Amino acid sequence: MHTRTWITVGAVLCGLSLAGCAGEELEPVSVGLITKQEENPYWVSLKDVAQETADDLDVELSTATGVSDTDVASQEAALADMVAEGVDGILIAPADPVALLPAIQQARDAGVLVIALDTPVDPPEAVDAFFATDNEAAGRSVGEYAAAKVDDLGLDPQVAMLNLSGDISSGELRRMGFLEGFGLDEDDPAIVASVDTQGDRDNAAVRMTQVLAEHPDINVIYTVNEPAALGALAALDAAEVDLDEVVVVSVDGGCRAMREAVRPGDIDATATQYPQNMAREGVRAIAAAVRDGETVSGFLDTGSELVSDDPMDGVESRRVEFGIRTCWGS
Repeated sequence: MHTRTWITVGAVLCGLSLAGCAGEELEPVSVGLITKQEENPYWVSLKDVAQETADDLDVELSTATGVSDTDVASQEAALADMVAEGVDGILIAPADPVALLPAIQQARDAGVLVIALDTPVDPPEAVDAFFATDNEAAGRSVGEYAAAKVDDLGLDPQVAMLNLSGDISSGELRRMGFLEGFGLDEDDPAIVASVDTQGDRDNAAVRMTQVLAEHPDINVIYTVNEPAALGALAALDAAEVDLDEVVVVSVDGGCRAMREAVRPGDIDATATQYPQNMAREGVRAIAAAVRDGETVSGFLDTGSELVSDDPMDGVESRRVEFGIRTCWGS
């Protein structure tokens, strides 16, 4: 694993206020935001908060997105376009930690500040900074919860893992964190299935259906995000599985899943993350760098919280009311 440098973003100085200092005119700042796709409300929320923050700070924001979490070509084109436009900085949620490195380097060679959001690049120093959830910690928290609930229910764990994709490091970090939190090795016989879903609800439903056909006794389901969890739940419902005998955990913190699946207990616990913090701090950091000469580097943890209405002893968590107050999306 790469060593992470923990940083905090400095306070927004007078140069970032709408009025400036003592009537000073603000220096123009332009920021590009490149997300992965707009089907997942996570990315929509991130984009909306970036625009709100840009408006508050009198920053010009241009945006681009791909058509899936793995659409590298669209992101390469967007990076080139934004460099040609002369933006001061680019916020990018990279679709691939390695494939985008040449395009990112071209942007930095042109003097553009590049901050990765949500998903790291490899190596991490290929960007100026990285603002994201500590995905390994989020995965670890749901793993610890699942292990505690398995003990509480007296289950012999039969684990299915609905992962993202081996090419996307954020998903890999969550998967590794879950294994650590649960106390499982990669080849532990308790893991009866491990499949990729691309974080997509429909894909997850198909893969969960296939897994259930081969392993009908599965009683622990880890899902990389809540769209995958909702797909898994649809498959479980179609198979008439008793959810009281199954532990389902996930990562995200979206409002829909919080209301429709975590509150009624279909998802036993989820680790919330905060795309709004990534967007807000990213725009602020680029504005501060341009207007005040502030240096931006290292890793900023934008936070996560475990949410469940069935708390387990020894596992720190918050109630669903908190999750609904802090969730994102509609």
